[in-house]
Amino acid sequence: MNKLRLRFSKTGKAIYISHLDLMRTMQRSFARAELRFKYSEGFNPHPQMSVLLPLGVGCASVCELMDFTLTEDVPPEEIVSRLSRALPEGLAPLDCYASERKVKELKFLRISGVFEYDSRPTEPMCDGLTEFFGREAIVITKRTKRGEGESDIRPAIREISFAAGENTVTLSAVISAQEPTLNPDNLTAALRQLAPDLAPDFAKFRREETYDADMTVFR
Repeated sequence: MNKLRLRFSKTGKAIYISHLDLMRTMQRSFARAELRFKYSEGFNPHPQMSVLLPLGVGCASVCELMDFTLTEDVPPEEIVSRLSRALPEGLAPLDCYASERKVKELKFLRISGVFEYDSRPTEPMCDGLTEFFGREAIVITKRTKRGEGESDIRPAIREISFAAGENTVTLSAVISAQEPTLNPDNLTAALRQLAPDLAPDFAKFRREETYDADMTVFR
């Protein structure tokens, strides 16, 4: 069987599902849809399925990608139809097609965000955010597999812009998806560490699109 790629959205209450719970949910949903994963061989077989870029808890997305292989040929449009009835609220299949491009070719993510300010005027916040993220270097302390370390996140931000609204500042950015990986939460972490006066009272993010190194949409 050929490897397939599912593009799906994760919104609403589903944004609070962890990556491991998402994988379990997908396995149960595929089973309800009578779509059987092919399993690996060996002493510890596991379903041949993987999400290309695991999504952090609390972040929404309309461009998630998952590769998988089934035990039998099923037309991609039928897979989408079956999954639309089997997936829980907040998870929705958008497209299904042959997985032809390698994961390593996925380089950038377009994200949107909303920064909420309960009592501070947003115009000065917007100007301050634009100036802050326009710095040549933004070095923050973050956790790594080896413990805490310093990292300059500025090279991982390809473009970023802000617009003031009522009690909110909206964000649009293109950030590095891999090598290095930039978690949108690092943007608010940078503000809390280096410019607390600009840090929002609440922030939420959403993945909008995936791109390769040439900024061509990645599928």
